[in-house]
Amino acid sequence: MKRWILVAVSALVATLLPQQAWGIVYGVPDDSEHPNVGAFVAVATNPDTNAKELFQVCTGTLIESDIVVSASHCFSGIPDWVEQEFFTLDPVVDADKDGLVDPGVTRLDGTPIVHPLYGSGAANNSYDVALFKLDDPVIGVAPAALPSAGMLDQHALTGETFTAVGYGAVRETNRKSWQSISTGWRREKADQQLVTVTKAWATFSQNLATGNGGTCYGDSGGPHFIGDVVASVDVTGDTPCKATGKTYRLDTPFARAFLGQYLSLP
Repeated sequence: MKRWILVAVSALVATLLPQQAWGIVYGVPDDSEHPNVGAFVAVATNPDTNAKELFQVCTGTLIESDIVVSASHCFSGIPDWVEQEFFTLDPVVDADKDGLVDPGVTRLDGTPIVHPLYGSGAANNSYDVALFKLDDPVIGVAPAALPSAGMLDQHALTGETFTAVGYGAVRETNRKSWQSISTGWRREKADQQLVTVTKAWATFSQNLATGNGGTCYGDSGGPHFIGDVVASVDVTGDTPCKATGKTYRLDTPFARAFLGQYLSLP
């Protein structure tokens, strides 16, 4: 069973991501600071036992009572053995830390909406943003805010500290490479500095030597907050999750044209 878990999770991560998907690096438990951030969970059947098993694959943020923002690659190119995905706002999804999501997590079903241009853009604009329309609104959780148009261009935010939040794989030490990455199991956060901004991307440092944390496998689609504003969503980074994290901006005309079809924008 352990072998199935490892193979299934590795295969799903490799299939979902355009390069690499990204868990929290050098982070701490989020507790209740960002209750609007949740995990996307894939449902699959274990071929050895024929039992349904659940895997955390991506992260997302509630931006309306019934709308979650994430990354398009979290829903595109999913392998046939994944039967469906759902969203949960539970702060802990894998209490046993064995790679399987607890079957009792609160399940929020919905429909993914992938950016229609995802996969068509060149490397300078991947259109890697998506929404997940919940079947029922979430009660009692305040949605996060979206940025105003061009926020990252209009304000001198390079060098400012943002907060990444997610459920993905965890790196707690700078030693070694893959050997220091462990299974994600709860919502965590890490502070990081904005390094560069391009027309579609915002890149952040997660270099421990400069006091930065960041993201890793399973944090894809997760938010990078400045205050209570989701400035961008996590997309990719360096393979061992030690140097930088690359995110897709939500304040650009490309992102806003998509998001504005489904909700009001600031």
